[in-house]
Amino acid sequence: MGGQSMAMGGMGRAFPGPPPSGPAAFQQHGAGPNGPSGYPQQAGQFGGPMSGPQPGMPGGFPGAPGALAGPPQKKLDPDSIPSITQVIEDDKARLGGQVFSTNIRGQVPPLVTTDFTVQDQGNASPRFIRCTTYSLPCTAELAKQCQVPLASIIKPFAKLPNNETPLYVVNHGETGPIRCNRCKAYMCPYMQFIDGGRRYQCSFCNCINEVPVFYFQHLDHMGRRVDFYERPELSLGSYEFDATLDYCKSSHEQSEVIVAEVNHHKQVRVEQQAPNPPAYIFMIDVSYSNIKSGLVRLICDELKTLLEKLPREDGAEASAIKVGFVTYNKVLHFYNVKSALAQPQMMVVSDTAEMFVPLLDGFLVNYQDSRAVIYNLLDQIPDMFADTSESETVFAPVIQAGVEAFKAAECSGKLFIFHSSMPTAEAPGKLKNRDDKKVVSTDKEKTLFQPQKGVYEQLSKDCVAQGCCVDLFLFPSQYLDLATMADVPSHTGGSVHKYNNFQVETDGEHFLRDLRKDLQKSLGFDAVMRVRTSTGFRATDFFGAVYMKNTTDVEMAAVDCDKAVTVEFKHDDALSEETGALIQCALLYTTIGGQRRLRIHNLSLNCTSQLSELYKCCETDSLINFFAKSAYRAILNQPVKNVSDILVNQTAHMLACYRKNCASPSAASQLILPDSMKVFPVYMNSLMKTAPLVGSTELFTDDRAHQRLSVMAMGVEDTQLQLYPRLIPLHDVDVGSEAVPAPVRCSEERLTDSGLFLLENGQSIFLWLGQASPPDLIQSLFNAPSLAHLQQGHMFALPELDNPLSKKIRSIIGELLEKRPNSMKLQIVRQRDKPEMLFRQFLVEDKGLHGGASYMDFLCYVHREIRQLLT
Repeated sequence: MGGQSMAMGGMGRAFPGPPPSGPAAFQQHGAGPNGPSGYPQQAGQFGGPMSGPQPGMPGGFPGAPGALAGPPQKKLDPDSIPSITQVIEDDKARLGGQVFSTNIRGQVPPLVTTDFTVQDQGNASPRFIRCTTYSLPCTAELAKQCQVPLASIIKPFAKLPNNETPLYVVNHGETGPIRCNRCKAYMCPYMQFIDGGRRYQCSFCNCINEVPVFYFQHLDHMGRRVDFYERPELSLGSYEFDATLDYCKSSHEQSEVIVAEVNHHKQVRVEQQAPNPPAYIFMIDVSYSNIKSGLVRLICDELKTLLEKLPREDGAEASAIKVGFVTYNKVLHFYNVKSALAQPQMMVVSDTAEMFVPLLDGFLVNYQDSRAVIYNLLDQIPDMFADTSESETVFAPVIQAGVEAFKAAECSGKLFIFHSSMPTAEAPGKLKNRDDKKVVSTDKEKTLFQPQKGVYEQLSKDCVAQGCCVDLFLFPSQYLDLATMADVPSHTGGSVHKYNNFQVETDGEHFLRDLRKDLQKSLGFDAVMRVRTSTGFRATDFFGAVYMKNTTDVEMAAVDCDKAVTVEFKHDDALSEETGALIQCALLYTTIGGQRRLRIHNLSLNCTSQLSELYKCCETDSLINFFAKSAYRAILNQPVKNVSDILVNQTAHMLACYRKNCASPSAASQLILPDSMKVFPVYMNSLMKTAPLVGSTELFTDDRAHQRLSVMAMGVEDTQLQLYPRLIPLHDVDVGSEAVPAPVRCSEERLTDSGLFLLENGQSIFLWLGQASPPDLIQSLFNAPSLAHLQQGHMFALPELDNPLSKKIRSIIGELLEKRPNSMKLQIVRQRDKPEMLFRQFLVEDKGLHGGASYMDFLCYVHREIRQLLT
């Protein structure tokens, strides 16, 4: 296993001082023998909320294989330390554009930043499941020794590119999917058929099962069924089953979650019914600030176009989703938009303590049938409230109204809530300002991230039971206790979008892009997920926008293509190198057309008793996703400082274990990193500088809470980009080429006064203009003779000019906005202007603006910690 080593001179210095002096020597080396010796257990490992060890990233290193030792330098050369951009480019050069076949157990996939095509040949695509390591340690002792967390990041609804086959749907008719009698695992490629094909042995629990008569098939000379390639569930890693009525909620017991998944084969027959198609309800806060800003009119105008594009089942003529409309301030207004009406009718509910829906017929309608009445309503809403002076709002009763509407219609669905201020009107869920900067950096800081208990907790429970997902669009001008208001979205598979000090001119398009993406996403409703494993290990912890009523069922009112659940595994026995380890993720959900389906993802991993093999199969991007989520959960229960200490601790521990057991002997002054984790320290340092983990009174509490909740639901691609933004030089872009210039390292040292750089991290996007930018460049982009002619302060758009450079740069930005799950608001900043400070906080290799070390200092600090552990 290749490793990377750097000589770092005397490391006794306190951190974060200047880097120590000493020769910068490098050598690539293979792994030495795997030392059996035990390892002192570090104090302060994440237990409970943050459990298990914490890990690192992929490899390919600048610097020759030989030693580059020169005379002692005062400072390490920044180019000599591992570079994420280099690692990404190397992986693209090696694996970009290739086909990744999933027929090999424990195969490490290309990086998330590499474009490749997946061919499903028996294991789920890495688009659906990625792992922190593809070779699990055989024993709990080995896992404890290296402290590499064992986890999978599962994105059950991940989007597949057009050149990959959509999932096959298997229908076994009345009998439903075939499952193991003992552990309930679903039929998959790992089941072993025996006895001439009459029975099969479950690879998860080893139980021998009879093959149902209708499913019998002869075996070939290899012991494989003759129909192996005709059946997706025998030959593919991912597929779907049509679910039978057993898998639908009972008509008597709406809150009973998936009778079949939980109580399979119960003798009691409850009358089941097929689900109704889901519904979308648009709930618009029509208080003074939203009317005055023009937001209400903007939403109503956009909905006329957007409702034409509601998601629909593949092959369906029209969408089966029903729609409903509510406006509110401190009372709620429901609208009857039945197709037979000439005019929409409004009904007001002012008793917000006992929320009910005042009309059943005509509230949730088919858009195509009621289009004329709905258009009428959307035209009237902005004028109806034009003279309002009401600034107080309710919030919890709005969600409650949605749940009641879905209950009455016996369906699941999604609430789109557009809201601008803290709910202070007298009603359940009324909030008061609890933003207290004095608790930052104290033991009480955790209270800023904790939601208010009571009403909102119960609401989350009600929403999940009904399959009601909440998407929240917030337009605050001051603190509104996002930690509490976003509690329901974050437990129902929903999203939270926030637009501070919203102005239609500068933020309108940014918000509408988010709304369009949100409304058109492919998703499943009323979902419950089970993760089963073969014997020897099991799923113990789950992180995501989910609700857990017990320890095994992951419930999501809805799950879309961007939401991921991170699952941690622990040993409960030894694993075998011969049989490996199996994971099966089963997701039961309702499609947008109202069909009940089971989506199955299977993955087989290697097991090893060699630490060097485990490190070789680590995936840094997945490790950092696990770390970010564990740390962000841990800050709900312990001081931020403790959480940061544990992160450093575990980083040092993992790297020290590698150094001690896998690396060839070398001088103690050398920092040696596993090839697969050589850029792990950059990501870890970047994570520790994120808003939730930096105790700075300059950061807004709501912004910190928002980032914490967003990351909890992210997949590997999104956390990778969030923690290491792309910094793309555009000044010498080739306007004739399709290609986008390769990103450079995220550091001020890479910027040039005459340069033009684009920076994006999936949430924010900046165009940075060096103060010596050539006038012809500025002319082409802004139609202005020089930088000095551009307006001071914030600029948010590039003019549409008819020249190759303008077109090229606008197309690069357009593609990025299209590709990311969220919209990003373009901010154009000039070097040395005040808004440039916002941009600089994303240069993650430099010192943090609000505290936090530079990458170089952090590396020296971690090296010192490793040396202490080794002595």
